[in-house]
Amino acid sequence: MTHPFHPWQGREFELVAYRVNWGQPRVDFYDDKGVLRSLPAAWTSVGASDPFVEVSAGRSPFRLADLVELSRMVQLSVSGDAS
Repeated sequence: MTHPFHPWQGREFELVAYRVNWGQPRVDFYDDKGVLRSLPAAWTSVGASDPFVEVSAGRSPFRLADLVELSRMVQLSVSGDAS
């Protein structure tokens, strides 16, 4: 696990499968309890690293695009406009 904000960051797991779901590369692995888990491949050393995560180097847990989208969603919920 290479994502700096994930609680399992730095841990290693055995890769069970690499697949693409809804256009997003994902990895499957078994956790310590034997439960099959799935994570974005970009959060691991299997996939290409996320450029934002690399550049921010742990200084920012939020992406600008995600904050803009959150702001839009909050504004819609406050205004009551669902369009």
